[in-house]
Amino acid sequence: MNRLLVLQSDFGLGDGAVSAMYGVALSVNPDLTISNLTHEIPPFHIWEASYRLLQTVPYWPIGTVFVSVVDPGVGSKRKSIIAKLTTGQFVITPDNGTLTHLLKVVGVTEVRELDETKNRLPYSSESYTFHGRDIYAFTGARVASSLISFEGLGRPINANNLVQLQVDEATLSKDSVIGRIDILDIRFGNVWTNISRGLFKQTGIVYGDLVEVIIKHGNTVIYQQTVCFGRSFADATLGQDVLYVNSLDYVAIGTNQRSFAEVYKVDTGSDWMITLRLSD
Repeated sequence: MNRLLVLQSDFGLGDGAVSAMYGVALSVNPDLTISNLTHEIPPFHIWEASYRLLQTVPYWPIGTVFVSVVDPGVGSKRKSIIAKLTTGQFVITPDNGTLTHLLKVVGVTEVRELDETKNRLPYSSESYTFHGRDIYAFTGARVASSLISFEGLGRPINANNLVQLQVDEATLSKDSVIGRIDILDIRFGNVWTNISRGLFKQTGIVYGDLVEVIIKHGNTVIYQQTVCFGRSFADATLGQDVLYVNSLDYVAIGTNQRSFAEVYKVDTGSDWMITLRLSD
């Protein structure tokens, strides 16, 4: 019987919000094992919430219940949903795009719309701004504890009708591949792109090759240098940049024991583009 509940939010740990979610979940079942994915998602940043789920969810045991609350539309008519993934985990979240990357990369077998009139903390019906505590943590704990079935949470809905964020594909030309900077490896300042290893291999570039890397913000070139394509940071000297394949099997760039993003003032988003081509 599953007892694993994992929480993600943009609440931070500076006040009692996350602790209140723990308290509600443990009041449902004091034997639950509760873990944090992260509570440091930038406020209202649905894209990052979606990406962090992709980074984490598939590596947890089958039956693990994830609760993700980055919810700028709290109290509005947006739906609350629970999705069952092809890998066997469950995600409870607002229908606001948070499932975008899991839908695209992992896949969803079934989705239910939570009946918010039934699936909520008792005596909380007049609370409209803390659904993370009143609906999501409460329901997540009940699902993880097998106190309610997936089918009993609400009506089924078509996964194709869920809100999804725009996800641009990397493109391959004759001698280069062009992608976008999706997200940062925050702790170390590495830059992760949407260029898959499979697509990158089609350029013919192999480990040890020198690659011309061009990063643009809009029409402005932020970075243009020749970098070695290595297996790890061990292939670069201290302070040297290196192109590599990250833990999600996408191309990334970083600096050995330095923050690439900080040094070069690189950020993420649809207007941050990266071009890679074999150096002459």
